[in-house]
Amino acid sequence: MAESPAKALRRILASPGVHLGPSCFDALSAKLVERAGFDYCFTSGFSISAARLCLPDVALISFGEMMDQGRQIIQAVSIPIIADGDNGYGNAMNVKRTIREAIRAGYAGIFLEDQVSPKACGHTRGRKVVPRDEAVMRIKAAIDARKESGSDIVIVARTDSRQAISFEESLWRSQAFADVGADVLLIDALASREQMKAFCEIAPSVPKMANLLEGGGKTPILNPSELEDVGFKIAAYPLSLMGVSMRAMQNALTGLKRGQIPSHGTIPSFEEIKEIVGFNSYYEEEKRYATSSDKVSSQNGTFSLGKE
Repeated sequence: MAESPAKALRRILASPGVHLGPSCFDALSAKLVERAGFDYCFTSGFSISAARLCLPDVALISFGEMMDQGRQIIQAVSIPIIADGDNGYGNAMNVKRTIREAIRAGYAGIFLEDQVSPKACGHTRGRKVVPRDEAVMRIKAAIDARKESGSDIVIVARTDSRQAISFEESLWRSQAFADVGADVLLIDALASREQMKAFCEIAPSVPKMANLLEGGGKTPILNPSELEDVGFKIAAYPLSLMGVSMRAMQNALTGLKRGQIPSHGTIPSFEEIKEIVGFNSYYEEEKRYATSSDKVSSQNGTFSLGKE
């Protein structure tokens, strides 16, 4: 029997070292993550909102749109995917539905935050969090929904209270999340290596996640060995794929406006593109269902199975 996505993710969490996870935003970016050899992947609400709607990550994208994007991502790859569950889209009862739908979609894990609605994007201004008891009840509701569904989806409990209130408050909330059964803890926008170290020292049996916002975030970008030394188990890179994609498209468009196509080395060959999106696999599978008329047509030059 095939290993479930959640079980695969739990195996990663239990294995030695720190495990790096890029954030994808669609099926193609997820496929590229998998082909690059990563063991798992995050989804990025920031990047999905940008790619799907070209809107900022301020709760303008809906629960249904996020789940739809997630299903497409999950169907494209075999590695476990961790969902960006935002603030669960409401109160504890909304959180329970969010967890049930994430399980149905096939997510291996999901992280939930303690922001108010509408939420703000991580590492940006204007973040506010719900009171302590409501924040803890959201995580408890997520754990209950998992149990009721007979699932082992990994619950990543995130607090944004470091920016909204204080670092001490974020430590208190993280400990409280661990106490009600969170599988992984995340304090967003930690501002120094010292804060990162102090965070990793609480609830020592619960794995810690680092959210390393590239290009100007508040958290220091430590290398993998430094992350492991501090005590992190997993690390997300939320904007690398979206950021380089945007810059590459801008550069290509600048050239095309002058009548210049992208230079060799900056664009995959057509054969590479076809391989990535699955043409070759499709052609091989198509051969299994070839009929005698297909073969005759191929011999007459009117049809060529698996060729252009």
